[in-house]
Amino acid sequence: MKMSVIGCGYLGAVHAAAMASLGHEVVGVDVDPAKIEALAAGQAPFFEPGLPELLTENHDSGKLRFTTDIAEVAECDVHFVAVGTPQRRGGHSADLTYVNAAVESLLPHLKPGALVVGKSTVPVGTAERLAERIEPTGAELAWNPEFLREGFAVKDTIEPDRIVYGVRSDRARQILDDVYRTAVDAGTPVVVTDYATAELVKTAANAFLATKISFINAMAEIAEVTGADVTKLADAIGHDARIGRKFLNAGVGFGGGCLPKDIRAFRARAEELGRGESLAFLKEIDEINLRRRQRVVDLATELLGGSVYEKRIAVLGLAFKPNSDDIRDSPALDVAVMLNGLGAEVLAFDPEAVENARRAHPQLVYAESAEAALKDAQAVVLVTEWSEFRELDPAATAGLVAQRLVIDGRNVLDPAAWQGAGWTYAGLGRP
Repeated sequence: MKMSVIGCGYLGAVHAAAMASLGHEVVGVDVDPAKIEALAAGQAPFFEPGLPELLTENHDSGKLRFTTDIAEVAECDVHFVAVGTPQRRGGHSADLTYVNAAVESLLPHLKPGALVVGKSTVPVGTAERLAERIEPTGAELAWNPEFLREGFAVKDTIEPDRIVYGVRSDRARQILDDVYRTAVDAGTPVVVTDYATAELVKTAANAFLATKISFINAMAEIAEVTGADVTKLADAIGHDARIGRKFLNAGVGFGGGCLPKDIRAFRARAEELGRGESLAFLKEIDEINLRRRQRVVDLATELLGGSVYEKRIAVLGLAFKPNSDDIRDSPALDVAVMLNGLGAEVLAFDPEAVENARRAHPQLVYAESAEAALKDAQAVVLVTEWSEFRELDPAATAGLVAQRLVIDGRNVLDPAAWQGAGWTYAGLGRP
């Protein structure tokens, strides 16, 4: 099929490359010339495993191209809207400026029978409003939320665990079946519903995941004052099939460009709908999450004798999660900045996110490797669970530092192994 992807940020670039790999003829459109130039050269503007290869392969085959000219989408049958919906400045609601602009720019170029497909995460009710703008052109709107995990986005697009269609006609459903033919024929579950439900699926899923993470972090807070072990607690309750073990890893909390802003926007939308009490609990979920960042700083302060001032601290991790260079609302970067603000001599390292962090926070000092960050450190704070940090040898590492103190902000290290090598080990919610 001939299709366009409007917006070539994280979601759009991955979606465009993945659709081309499935055999479709794809044109990606963005207003940023530098981004378009990089993508056309096979260079992803962000770190995502597998994406550069996909870009190069499909560009070379002629299935994928990128442009800043929206007029080049006129012959396309399907148009995906994949622009960002950041948190509005000065508030919690979603900023729909880019979604509205993308749809308005498409309107003059929609041929009768074309299908516009929303991928962006939007407040419930947005699709209904946009449909009123699109339908007079003879085109139709569908809503098809994304469920990508950064670090696994290519796989999640090509081999999704479910597909959701918010549609108003059998024809729209058939077109989306053809778009996702490979996954549909492989038996991927397809949920066909209305606009509002499709919009809610994404926000509800993120709200549930955030709730589960903050729940176990709340249990970590209780464990810390009772001597209980939150990791054993999570293992025990995770055996209950009604609960499950996934996303029950206590630590410094969640971040990134989705969960934090999405739960805030969901709360704001509930207020607008006159049902603010229904999602009032998400405010506490957000607060629990933010408290865990402060807890890491407090723990470092406590273990360093009551002050981190002029103490050399190695911060391992800057991205909000491993296999990503995304520093948006990153707990790891927040911890580094807070420690620096208290006068600590912070030396931070991340395998992929250093340059992004440097642009956002040039006041920090960045190391070129984990070993360089660890040299002469009086405390080591692990806040992003990259495999290279998880696999550090406590005995070998001991020879690099000035003081054997490690704070495991992700509860991914083996306490016995580190303590056996002479380290003082501190996890979150662990005795």
